[in-house]
Amino acid sequence: MIDFHSHILPGIDDGSRSVKESAALLSMLKDQGIKTVVATPHYDAKRDTPEAFVRKRKESYEKLLPEIKDGAPKIILGAEVAYYPGIERLKGISSLTAGDSDLLLLEMPISVWTEYTVRELVELTTTKNLTVVLAHAERYLGLQSIKTVELLNDSGILRQYNADFFLRFGQKRTALKMLERGEIHLIGSDCHNLNTRPPRIGEAYGLIKKKLGDGFYSFFCGYGYSLLNSKTKIQIS
Repeated sequence: MIDFHSHILPGIDDGSRSVKESAALLSMLKDQGIKTVVATPHYDAKRDTPEAFVRKRKESYEKLLPEIKDGAPKIILGAEVAYYPGIERLKGISSLTAGDSDLLLLEMPISVWTEYTVRELVELTTTKNLTVVLAHAERYLGLQSIKTVELLNDSGILRQYNADFFLRFGQKRTALKMLERGEIHLIGSDCHNLNTRPPRIGEAYGLIKKKLGDGFYSFFCGYGYSLLNSKTKIQIS
């Protein structure tokens, strides 16, 4: 099982504040059955160049390495990139993808997007050879027009939904139907800390397995690994 969206690296953003907390978050993810976690600290082009961010991310990861226990989820380094007008011209944007994949996790504004915004998303997929993944799409996709959503679908833009979307009362059935229809491509815990925003992704995967069956669950897990890297060894549990 994959956690595609997390803030487990220590001291780099508003997520984990210490190596100790990061190690505890990894332990929780392990207990929930997660085999691979993508570390996606926030990236804001107003604060850092991609080069500076990658350097800080590496330093944070190396601080955590000695505390990673046997059996802990494999960590893949990525980023949650804040969208801004003109992002398609950002030099070095490909260094912000998840590991060796072409998956770029993009955090979009919670508003109705302009035609220009949608066009930029499409251009990222066509001119930069990136596969755009919309982070926690449940927050803003419902605000967009049917035409916009159809264009995103036709352009191969993927959607990541948070585990909480599957666990909130009144949303579980909708989440499962969307997943079954292929409208949800990746799931993330979006965990930030041990108290107010801990990982609950194991519950979401458990619900998927219970309601949609072992076959669908195995297919969805395998699909996630194939997106990350065709060379990644698929582990399904």
